Amino acid sequence: MSTTAQQLPTNGEGAHTRPLISIRDLSKRYETKKGATVALDGIDLDIAEGEFVSVVGPSGCGKTTLLKILAGLEERTAGDALLGGASIAGPRNDIGIAFQGSVMLPWRRIIENVLLPVELNEKPTPAHRERAHALLALVGLGEFADSYPNELSGGMQQRAAICRALVHDPSLLLLDEPFGALDALTREQLNVQLNSVWEQSGKTALLITHSISEAVYLSQRVVVMSPRPGRIVDVIEVPFGRKRGAEILTDPKFGEVADKIRQHFNGERKNG
Repeated sequence: MSTTAQQLPTNGEGAHTRPLISIRDLSKRYETKKGATVALDGIDLDIAEGEFVSVVGPSGCGKTTLLKILAGLEERTAGDALLGGASIAGPRNDIGIAFQGSVMLPWRRIIENVLLPVELNEKPTPAHRERAHALLALVGLGEFADSYPNELSGGMQQRAAICRALVHDPSLLLLDEPFGALDALTREQLNVQLNSVWEQSGKTALLITHSISEAVYLSQRVVVMSPRPGRIVDVIEVPFGRKRGAEILTDPKFGEVADKIRQHFNGERKNG
């Protein structure tokens, strides 16, 4: 199943919002000694400006490959991926990325780690530092700006990594299992904080995750992918507004959406 601009969220008046990301017939093939391996096959997807979309699917279905192509870290074999109407041909300053590991530089204070994307392009200004401090305060790390990474827990470091991905004010935030290595309780708490950051920043975000509940909680739409070769088999809308708290986890509608996603994978196990 492909999803096009006609399936984008509306602005509340029936008009569809403008896509920031447009993916058209995207494919990725790897050549190996055993022959070609198709990781992605014919991906079509639009993501609206300001939208939060999650991608779920079994291991090896090409989720992270898709993210790397959007980040400009990997070349596509066929098709196109556009950000703001321009093809993504390599790393761009208007994209922020957070991976599963926080990758904090141990010899730099947290504030200096957060400012690293800015330093790669220019000398940080007082405005950059003000934004970095504001982001740390937003995720509850304001008092830890001058601490070193080894003085923070894994969850705190991941929060700092989200700040680092946003400090240069990118138009697109890419998240590759940022909380995947954390315990369930910490992960749930960070999901609430991440939703708050997204709500206040208004950024377009794409999350790669194996957690169905995480995808439903954070997203406006959830993209379901098939086993390799990765194809989009469903795009499911989440019936909750932008502002949401932990209470939706017990809402019957939450369970209904999660079950709808889970049915895709239950069917695969039965047929496997």
